[in-house]
Amino acid sequence: MTQIVLALAIGVLTASGVWLMLRPRTFQVIIGLSLVSYAVNLFIFSMGRLRSGAAPITSKGAEDPALYADPTPQALVLTAIVISFALTALFLVVLLASRGETGSDHVDGQEAPE
Repeated sequence: MTQIVLALAIGVLTASGVWLMLRPRTFQVIIGLSLVSYAVNLFIFSMGRLRSGAAPITSKGAEDPALYADPTPQALVLTAIVISFALTALFLVVLLASRGETGSDHVDGQEAPE
């Protein structure tokens, strides 16, 4: 049941992010990029088969490596969180500068025709 909930959460985050990235306003595009990055982080983290109560590294002469947790997905997700936070901050600064220059928050800089 947990796998279904996790798969649905990843799917909803991805679908919402793609839908927002296709919107004409820049703030919605930035939020969509954030949602897609959250979905990718959840996907990478779930592929690491989180084990509770397992040692993070193997000891010398360990017979069964399946008894130990793999720290690689956790390190990848932590790095991705830091990078996505920095990119979101950069995109917001560019959004504010673009809005100040053009006076519009549309992706192409023009209001939609009515």
